[in-house]
Amino acid sequence: MRAWVTLTALALSTFVYVTVETLPIGLLPQIAQSLGTSTSAVGLLVTAYGFVVVVATVPLTKLAHRWSRRRLLGVLLGVFAVATAVSALAQSYGSLLAARVAIALSQAVFWAIVTPAAASLFVPHVRGRAISILYTGSSAAPLLGVPAGTWLGQQAGWRVPFLALSAIGLVVLVVIVALMPDLPPGRSDADRGTAPDPGRYWTLVVATALMVTGAFVSFTYINPFLTGVSGFAESAIGPILLVRGLAGLAGVIVAGFVVGRWGWPSLVVVTAGQAVCLLVLYAFGANGAAAVVASAGAGFMLAGMAAVLGARVLEVAPGATDLASAGTSTAFNVGITAGALIGSALLTGAGVRSTALVGGLVTMAALIAVLAEPRLATRRAQTVGSVT
Repeated sequence: MRAWVTLTALALSTFVYVTVETLPIGLLPQIAQSLGTSTSAVGLLVTAYGFVVVVATVPLTKLAHRWSRRRLLGVLLGVFAVATAVSALAQSYGSLLAARVAIALSQAVFWAIVTPAAASLFVPHVRGRAISILYTGSSAAPLLGVPAGTWLGQQAGWRVPFLALSAIGLVVLVVIVALMPDLPPGRSDADRGTAPDPGRYWTLVVATALMVTGAFVSFTYINPFLTGVSGFAESAIGPILLVRGLAGLAGVIVAGFVVGRWGWPSLVVVTAGQAVCLLVLYAFGANGAAAVVASAGAGFMLAGMAAVLGARVLEVAPGATDLASAGTSTAFNVGITAGALIGSALLTGAGVRSTALVGGLVTMAALIAVLAEPRLATRRAQTVGSVT
């Protein structure tokens, strides 16, 4: 019971981190008016946040590598709670940006260690389900956290949801410090890959960057696609995104039940599934029903991929799993940034419909990388054998 309560707290921590990262998007006008700045400048609060995570994840994880997980999570959540409260109290754009950078620095390390930390609480045969539960928090954030935070900010002022997230972070911190075992680094079998293989790991990093890039080439501009290509009214976008969010939550849950037994095949399925969904969206996006189904299917596959990725890192990490997770987390965030940039270029050039096509083609490249993974591992084993 202690392990499951701790896991619930860790899942809630993923929820608050994802929510606080994207919450300014829903509160752009309120924050801009309050601080006397432009909405585009407030939008940069999200872009800068993501950039800090990309740049800082690997070096900060190396610096904190020898800390115990309980101590490190306590420090990170403490930074989160304080910096989020400072965000709520900020009286200038500069102070808000500085607070956001502090949160992003804590998140950079958080995503590197949270999966190994959750896995270390359980025996190997239930870790797939545990990781699935962990990632329900991050999947629920865009479905529940951001809409709820936006509504609360519209009703009570933009500062209130940030204060609420700070309070939740403090509760999570207390639970983790009180209940998580304080194991020294390297003492848990989850601290090392169960089947370490550098070839498989680096293939996983490349496939992650490509798949996430493909996903966000399309998803970043799904709103203009649904209105401009599928012909939906603006009022229908919210319900459609809700359907996609629910599909993503289902994807995480399903992945948790299959990844423990079928790790690499699970990754093949979610990658191929996303490619198919995006190409269907391109080919049949003018049909409203097909667009909704394809968008929901893509959400299912991407969210499932996140859970599969966490489990795969625990298998193939060539060294410490936290450093391996730092690499895949960086790849994930690079994919988000690259996808948004490519989609923006397509939007002003080939048009919004092309975002689904290019997203599908980039995902096909990710599928090629995933399919090559066993061959690369076999070649490596043969090379090692011939040398010895």
